[in-house]
Amino acid sequence: MINSSREERIACMALNLVPGIGSAGAKRLVDSMGSAQAVFDNRLELPHLLQDVGERLSKALDCPEAWERAKREDEFIEKNNLTCLTISDEAFPSRLRECEDAPIVLFFKGNTNLNALRIVSMVGTRHATEYGRELCDTFVRDLQSMCPDVLIVSGLAYGIDINAHRAALLHGLPTVGVLAHGLDRIYPAANRNTAVQMIQNGGLLTEFISQTNPDRHNFVRRNRIVAGMADATIVVESASKGGSLITADIAESYHRDCFAFPGRVGDELSLGCNQLIRDNKASLLLSAEDFVKTMGWDDGAHGVKPKAVQRNLFPDLSEDEQRIVDILQRQGNQQINTLVVEADIPIHKMNALLFEMEMKGVVKALAGGVYKLLG
Repeated sequence: MINSSREERIACMALNLVPGIGSAGAKRLVDSMGSAQAVFDNRLELPHLLQDVGERLSKALDCPEAWERAKREDEFIEKNNLTCLTISDEAFPSRLRECEDAPIVLFFKGNTNLNALRIVSMVGTRHATEYGRELCDTFVRDLQSMCPDVLIVSGLAYGIDINAHRAALLHGLPTVGVLAHGLDRIYPAANRNTAVQMIQNGGLLTEFISQTNPDRHNFVRRNRIVAGMADATIVVESASKGGSLITADIAESYHRDCFAFPGRVGDELSLGCNQLIRDNKASLLLSAEDFVKTMGWDDGAHGVKPKAVQRNLFPDLSEDEQRIVDILQRQGNQQINTLVVEADIPIHKMNALLFEMEMKGVVKALAGGVYKLLG
């Protein structure tokens, strides 16, 4: 498998933009003809070459507007140093390529391998509770200790998605956000800072060209990429309806493993997970160790028992950072304003210190500006 030419990339984008074809239809055409360029070059003969292709589709492919828009997008890609991956490119997510409705072209900004040996998708409600946020952090931390080469995928949405991304960054794992719009924006804007960090250790991936609005139906479409590019999908917290359950259903349809963390009976944001487990649509998940064993990833090469973070494993701390650690050890979880008073460190400096300590895995931010010492 070789990298596509620029002409093929433009042809793939143009084929995507032809009205009425859709992802599955575009993939069938490319699979049958060998390339998007061949689809256009042979459009008049398609009804004779392929079953279920009629004159209407042949006429639809005569679409100069699609080619013009594709060429403008190619200029945008070049100008912004983005990566355009067609379905025949070696770097295209190979797990996703197997899916019948896979997109024929993807756009990527980042530095990670989309064909990493181990890929996990983590999804859940946009209204995550402290329980869900804590599950994200604990699971990712322990998973990193056992499988340091794993890639974490999610949707960069509010709630579980963004917490999964942040946990991955905090614990040194690459993480990819699959977007429901083009790479000319970040939605929601509140997650921009995390998205920028992800480009340095992971990246942002989408099937949508620039100037695409984050409309509701686009989020449903992107869920198939979240499910399709991973070995397994994990639902952390979900109500009885929602996008994460759609992602779980898609993962099942792709014959991928699906897991769910249970919640208390009656908790609204655990109903979806409990239903998935009850209906045998997802395996019960209690820990990263459970997950690694079930996936067969405890093969000795990476399999080590998860262990609590030890203080002597932390990077060398500055005098101010050590003062903060001492306070948290002595007094437990503390609000940032209390830390400012106790440590006698100005608020602007305290914010910077706590951010650095989060990135080092020394502390964890909780709701309300409260900080917890890890370990």
